[in-house]
Amino acid sequence: MAKADLIIGLDIGTTKICAVVGEATDDGVDVVGIGTSPSTGLRKGVVVNIEETVKSVQKALEEAELMAGCAIRSVYAGIAGSHIKGFNSHGVIAVKGGEVTQRDVDRALEAASAVAIPLDREVIHTLPQEFIVDDQRGIIHPLGMAGVRLEVKVHIVTGAVTSAQNIVRSCHRSGLDVSDIVLESLASAKAALTEEERELGVALVDLGGGTTDIAIFANDTIKHTGVLALGGQNLTNDIAFGLRTPMVSAERIKVKYGCAMVDLVSMDEIIEVPTVGGREPRKLSRRLLAEICQPRMEEVLDLVDQELTRSGCKHLIGAGIVLTGGSALIDGCQELGEQIFNLPTRIGYPRNIGGLKDVVNSPKYATAVGLLCYGAEKECGERKFRIQDENVFDRVLARMKKWFVDIT
Repeated sequence: MAKADLIIGLDIGTTKICAVVGEATDDGVDVVGIGTSPSTGLRKGVVVNIEETVKSVQKALEEAELMAGCAIRSVYAGIAGSHIKGFNSHGVIAVKGGEVTQRDVDRALEAASAVAIPLDREVIHTLPQEFIVDDQRGIIHPLGMAGVRLEVKVHIVTGAVTSAQNIVRSCHRSGLDVSDIVLESLASAKAALTEEERELGVALVDLGGGTTDIAIFANDTIKHTGVLALGGQNLTNDIAFGLRTPMVSAERIKVKYGCAMVDLVSMDEIIEVPTVGGREPRKLSRRLLAEICQPRMEEVLDLVDQELTRSGCKHLIGAGIVLTGGSALIDGCQELGEQIFNLPTRIGYPRNIGGLKDVVNSPKYATAVGLLCYGAEKECGERKFRIQDENVFDRVLARMKKWFVDIT
């Protein structure tokens, strides 16, 4: 398969690194390869050891290349971490010529982006929310409209320069070009949310290993983004400490037996827990494990609820909450979410994918599949734009030839 036809999403997470290879189709994307590797070079979504990160990236890429039967050269990489900050801004310009053109739209977006940010931060995304033409609100595509004044409201996402650079350097050292850096909660939203949810109003909560990412959508536009420096790794630490078991065993126990609500576990369920120092494994009640898991999951979801309230957008969430990410797989997470948020809650799985969809049909792959969807949309848009440009060129050339024929 030609390299140009393939799109690769690379989720550089705190607990795992995942590369998903796919190709764009009329119905979405077809997954043709996937590779995962344990991540040891990140803490809370931020690269702290480039060498370890490079090794993990290379291992994930080798798996993905083997499955897809291709060589990977460029990727869409995700970014997360507590350094991510999002805020709303707006810009106003005068429309030249009485009709809104692409140049006017670009100028309005530039005006909205002209905000003072510290030197150690950079803009990752400038996401249009709505355009206003002569006080006419709620416009998504203003091109061709008549007017003299154009306003745009945008959501700007910024991150630490060094964190973004370290992700790019990790990719470069792995022999990769970075096509774009994408906020992980936006990528997860592309994979897990339906159009109806985005239109009605929904909050996506990506429960990752090191961070919990939040994105609020309403009227099919982004309204708020946030990142909490808490995730599944905190729960693993609690289990390791509470059950006095190694971290590797604690992670396995969390995935296999973890439950976010004590009431959902029967009294007679018993699990085997490995111990440290070579001692014999112990048999403990699964209910004890749930008593460790529930307080931590309550804390994380309580903090998410506080963030939703603080954003001032909680009243916009008509379709409820979508929980995704690896930690959303813990039993009882959906039920606990409905209790805490007092809103409909569901677990978000990747949607609109073909090919090896059974392999990636899990909330823990939502970010990587979302990066794939983001890349497919962007590349299809660029291809369409190039085709339109070529058509314009052909028409101009034909018109010039006609002029020369008329002259002669």
